[in-house]
Amino acid sequence: MRKNIIIIIMIAAALILGRIVLSNIDKIKTAKQRRLAAVPAVTVAKVSSENVRRQFKATARVTAKYRVDILARISGYLTKSYFKEGDNVKTGQILFEIEPQQYMYAASQAKANMENAQSQYRYYQKQLARYQELVSKDYVARSDYDNILAQRDAYKAQVESAENAYRDAERNLGYTKVKSPVNGRVGMISVTEGNYVSMNSGPLTTINSSEPMYITFPLESKDFAELTRIDKSANVNREVEFTFSSGQKYPYKGVQDFHDNKIDESTGTITMRATFPNPDDALIQGDFGTITIYSNEKDDVPVVPQTATMENQEGRYVYILDKDNLPRISYIKTMGEDNGKWLVSSGVKPGDTILTSGLQKVVPGNKIRIVESAIQERANKQNKQNVFTRIKNKIKRIFHKK
Repeated sequence: MRKNIIIIIMIAAALILGRIVLSNIDKIKTAKQRRLAAVPAVTVAKVSSENVRRQFKATARVTAKYRVDILARISGYLTKSYFKEGDNVKTGQILFEIEPQQYMYAASQAKANMENAQSQYRYYQKQLARYQELVSKDYVARSDYDNILAQRDAYKAQVESAENAYRDAERNLGYTKVKSPVNGRVGMISVTEGNYVSMNSGPLTTINSSEPMYITFPLESKDFAELTRIDKSANVNREVEFTFSSGQKYPYKGVQDFHDNKIDESTGTITMRATFPNPDDALIQGDFGTITIYSNEKDDVPVVPQTATMENQEGRYVYILDKDNLPRISYIKTMGEDNGKWLVSSGVKPGDTILTSGLQKVVPGNKIRIVESAIQERANKQNKQNVFTRIKNKIKRIFHKK
């Protein structure tokens, strides 16, 4: 009986001791987890470089290749317009009519004067031929021949004057039909039918050409110098893309085919121009957006994963490890992206170690725990939990058997 009591007491003591041990294990486990939670787990990677086409951005403005003010070149009443505002017109297409009657009369009168002068000239030309033969035989006086010659020359001059007057009258008659000098899109009509117009009336309307279109943009001088260095020449054509101010990307690529011959001293930029196709009339004179210009040749630049960057009011940054393996903020300037990576112009260099995940809990200057990856970190936690669980279950089985 006494032996049984001792066994029961020993079992009870063992159970109490086991519970204490398990409780301490749980406390140790919890404390360790808290300590680990206080030190954020992160992954790191070395900054690498890639050989890529450099790209530079600038604000841009759409301009027509041709912008033509349509003016009246004669005076008269505007009797008709042959288009609607906003129409696309072709070179030579009639846009307006200025009353033609007085110019038709003037042209008819000038033609009659010209024909009369020509008739007189032909008459005296024949007379001169006859007098030339007669004077050679002394049938007429030399003075009569000279008189006929003078008359012929006078009418010859009159013919030239009359022909010029007729051509001028015809030209003015042609100006009664106001035609488009270029292909393009017509703007608003400034002077409506029934108004008297003249060369001093100002533009009747304006035509902006629409195919192709120019896009001009001021590129910073340092970016222009970089392009020149990479492409080994400033005088090369480059591929460009245009993005509207709404953020929509223009579907057609253009070609940068001109740059100015000076740097603007006030802005430190150089004006460049690109030519774009415009088959759908989506590019409109005066529109604004952003241009992206690409280098022809490739260049080595540092790259960082976009997931390794964060942003605040001061800009985009990464966490970089210092000599003590502590994180510090390094603001970077990017010059484009490529397959989920930022192309970096400043802020990091190849070989720097940056944090690539677990960034949200990182405090600059505080300790971090570097793991291979987030997946590996979860696997390590699971393994540790499994070890504690196996020990706990083993102790429970021992006491259960007893």
